[in-house]
Amino acid sequence: MPKEDGIIKWVLNFEQFTQWITKFSLPDIISFDHDLADVDKNNEGNFAHYQEKTGMDCAKWLVNYCIDNNKKLPRFYVHSANPVGSKNIESLLNNFIKHAKNS
Repeated sequence: MPKEDGIIKWVLNFEQFTQWITKFSLPDIISFDHDLADVDKNNEGNFAHYQEKTGMDCAKWLVNYCIDNNKKLPRFYVHSANPVGSKNIESLLNNFIKHAKNS
């Protein structure tokens, strides 16, 4: 990720992401991680019932927020160690930018 100057605000999950943007508006830059949850297994040793929202959910929400509020998508990076998740986030956001330029 390129070096950027400024204040960094960390949000750790979907709810914090949406609440921060709703309260303060869009930041200049967003860095996405796909896998947000650090989930412990329950007493039975599984967590299949638990569905944490991912960075992809944040990216989808962001696209809708920009459409609904007539906002330009901020610059973004994807820093996830999940290669499939990273590609999906990048594709979604790049397609949104491409579509917005052609509208």
